[in-house]
Amino acid sequence: MITAFLIGRFILGLYWLHAAYGHIFKSAGLTGYAQSKGVPSPRAAVIGTGILALLGSLSIILGVYTVWGIALLIIFLLGVSFKIHAFWMEQDPMAKMNDRISFWKNIALAAALLMILTIPASMWGWTAW
Repeated sequence: MITAFLIGRFILGLYWLHAAYGHIFKSAGLTGYAQSKGVPSPRAAVIGTGILALLGSLSIILGVYTVWGIALLIIFLLGVSFKIHAFWMEQDPMAKMNDRISFWKNIALAAALLMILTIPASMWGWTAW
């Protein structure tokens, strides 16, 4: 069981590390998209969310301060979901469908992260706080 947890933890951390990389080092496209969605200071927002994802991913991969790391990822997901993927505001049917899928994927990820908070700190190997 511990092996499955460690593999899952590593894969989840890689997912967020990949997201962080895109936000920090490939921010041009995301900045334009954020701007089109009316995000104030879109470049700063994209870089800022990249930092949230980076800190959260490292927390999960390393098993250090996981409660804080998960909190940062949930903040990322809620902000992005309700501002960037507000499908209820979209008029174009294809964009609406894409935003609906992304919105609910993000909400499901946030729910999974909340469930991960119930895993005892001893499983993480370091410190949860």
